[in-house]
Amino acid sequence: MARRTKEEAEETRAQILDAAERVFYANGVSATSLADIAAAAGVTRGAIYWHFQNKVDVFQAMLDRRLLPQEELARACESEDEPDPLGNMRQLLVQLLQRMHANDEYRRVGEILQYKCEYSSEAGGLRQQMQAFQQECDQRIARTLRNAVNRGQLPADLDCQRAAICMHAYLDGLQAHWLLKPEAYDLGAHAHAMIEALIDMLHSKALRTI
Repeated sequence: MARRTKEEAEETRAQILDAAERVFYANGVSATSLADIAAAAGVTRGAIYWHFQNKVDVFQAMLDRRLLPQEELARACESEDEPDPLGNMRQLLVQLLQRMHANDEYRRVGEILQYKCEYSSEAGGLRQQMQAFQQECDQRIARTLRNAVNRGQLPADLDCQRAAICMHAYLDGLQAHWLLKPEAYDLGAHAHAMIEALIDMLHSKALRTI
């Protein structure tokens, strides 16, 4: 009986996140209330508060759910024991672009992040949370780059922090560009070439330490 109750709770949580994703996409994050999410999910606001503290918490859980499938490969990139951190990073980034192209849910979350995530006072700590998320991404990319440097896969004098910021900006810009008009080109088909261009950038003299 207890197991069934736990399964039901997980189903309700997933139902809330599915609804939040749809409503955030339709209305934008700032214009969406917990009441809107509850109505779309067919649950009470109390059910939402059982699983989440507030709207920002719902937003973060929605984001985490889409990032989770790639987490294992991301952690492998960051491990000092990984023999091919650069190869793993290349694979991870190609998968990211291909999933953006092929998966409707993943693409919807990407569009919410790029175009429907307003940092208004109504959104509470969303801006701070996204700043922390961006900083963590930069740090994780930099760790992977340092591992690749230590493995002799990248120049020994690469400025890993500056390179991480450039990589992050490239990926954000590429996704934002494609999401605005997905029919313009096949992102999945071009994913390998796009990432190879990014990897080539890491050998630029402009990214070396001074």
